[in-house]
This record gives sequence, C-alpha cells and structure tokens, in this order.
Amino acid sequence: MITYRDYQDADWQAICQIHDRARPDELVGSCDPRGFIPIEQDKEVEDLKRHKKFVACEGDKVVGFVGVDEDYLAWLYVDPDHYGKGIGRELLRIGIREIGEGAWTIVLDGNKKAIALYESEGFQEISRFEGDNNGYPCTCLKLKRVK
Repeated sequence: MITYRDYQDADWQAICQIHDRARPDELVGSCDPRGFIPIEQDKEVEDLKRHKKFVACEGDKVVGFVGVDEDYLAWLYVDPDHYGKGIGRELLRIGIREIGEGAWTIVLDGNKKAIALYESEGFQEISRFEGDNNGYPCTCLKLKRVK
C-alpha cells in the first residue's frame, strides 16, 4: 500500500536517488541525455531543498515526491520501479491541493507521459520557450492549471 506524507529531512537521500533514477527517462525525446547530472551536483539542488515537499511511501521506503513553491509545482518524480501505479497522479493532486488556484509547472516538450498527466488534471500549455539543460538545448512548456 502506498501512503503519502510530508517530507522529513531523513528522506533527502531517497528523493535524490529517485530523481537521479527517473531524470534520464524525462530527458528521452526532450534533450540530449548527456545533459543529465545527479541532483546533488545540479545548481537547482538549492531550489529543491527550499521547496515544500511531500513523499509517497511503500512501507518505510520513499518511492516518489513532489515539491511546490508558492504556485509553482516544481518537482514531481516517481521511482521507475513504481511507474504506472498512480503515484505520480496522487502526488500531483497533493501538490495542486497545497498550491490551490493558479498552479503551474514547466515540462520538457518531449516528455509526453508527463504532459498527458498534467493535461488530465486540468493543465494547459500557455507558452513554450527554448531552455538549457546543463549546456544542452531543450524546448520547455509552461503549463497552467485551468480547472
């Protein structure tokens, strides 16, 4: 059974591992995979530390997380061993409840599964822009919840 709770400091290594296992899947079709670096080496790690986070657990093991910052749903990752179980959807809903109206996020253009998930929960593309993933170009979409 999957349970959901507030992040605790003891969860840090688990969420870093989840990010590092799932991030390469996010880059497929979106950005050169050489743009991957472990989260603890990424300049965005300070953002992750600062954001409010919630985790999904199977027993005592953290298997997914979501991070929010005001109205920005900034982080949503599920361990690849747990894809397809509805964990990402529930974490997304937790993030939406935390944010309230006006939730928005950024996704990579080629991340079709993430885009489909966000759209199924009321997000729509409001803009797209060229970005940079550790020196490799990518196209990003800004999605905003309109439900």
